[in-house]
Amino acid sequence: MGYLRHIESCNRWTPADYRPFVLGGQPVGLVRQDVRRQLDGWSDLLRREADGLALLAEPEDFTGRSRSLSALTDRMVAARLVPRRRGEDFAVAMRFADPPLAAIDRGALVALGVRAYGVHVNGYVRTGAGIELWIGRRARDKEVAPGQLDNLVAGGQPIGLTPLENVVKEAREEAGIAAGLAAQAKPAGALSYSMALPDGLRRDTLFVYDLELSTSFEPRNDDGEFEAFRRLPLAEVAKRVRDTDDFKFNVNLVIIDFLIRHGVLTPDEPDYLELVRGLHR
Repeated sequence: MGYLRHIESCNRWTPADYRPFVLGGQPVGLVRQDVRRQLDGWSDLLRREADGLALLAEPEDFTGRSRSLSALTDRMVAARLVPRRRGEDFAVAMRFADPPLAAIDRGALVALGVRAYGVHVNGYVRTGAGIELWIGRRARDKEVAPGQLDNLVAGGQPIGLTPLENVVKEAREEAGIAAGLAAQAKPAGALSYSMALPDGLRRDTLFVYDLELSTSFEPRNDDGEFEAFRRLPLAEVAKRVRDTDDFKFNVNLVIIDFLIRHGVLTPDEPDYLELVRGLHR
C-alpha cells in the first residue's frame, strides 16, 4: 500500500472550486463556490469582493471582526453549513506570527477554509532493542476518527497560547504528563496539508514535537479523549502506517516525518523525495 498515499489523501482538493474569504483586507480563507452562493444574500454580514466574499465588521478591529465572525458562525450553524460550535476560539491571521485579525470558533474553520494550527507530540522511549513510540487509541465517541490510533499528545492551537504552552496543557489533559516533563518536548518542525471535506476545506499546519520518556513512564488520560495507550516498536508502527489505515489521517503524516528524521525511511525508499516534499506543502 505504501506511505505516500497518506500524504496524497490529505492533499486532495481542487483550487478552482474555492473562492477567497477576506477579513481585514486579507484573504484569510477559502470558501467553496456552492457555499459562497448560499452566503451571497447575507448582505448584513458579508459583501461580494472581486471573486470572493469579505466579512463586514463594525468597528473594523479585532473585537469587531470577532463579533461579526461569531454572528456569521451562528447563522451558518442555523443554515447547516457549519455542523456546530466547538466552544474553542482559534486565531485568524495570514501568518502564524502575525497579530490575529480576529478570533473564530473552531467549528467554522473548515467551512470558511481558514488555516488552523495544532501540536502533535511523538512520545518515544529508547530501549535496548531500539526506539518505541507511545500510541493512543482514540475514544469511540470521538467526532473525528473514533477508535483510530493517534499520537501520545495532540490538539488544536487555541488563541492566546504559544505552541509549547499548548503542548504542556494537552500533555496534562491527554496523557497525565507533568508540566515540567512536557516542557522538555523538543520542536521538530511543522507539517502542512489542505484537504477537501464535505463541509469545506481543512487547511492545517501541525507543529511537531519529540518528547523522550523514561522506560518507567505510563500515560494516563484525564479528558476522555483516549481509551488506551500502547508502546510499540518503531518498526511495527512503520509497518502499520505503510500497510493499514489504523491511524487518524493526519497522524500518519507526523509519524512519516518521525520515520524520516530518525533514519527509518531513507533515500533508498522509492518515494523518499515525494514524501519529504509532500509533508511541507
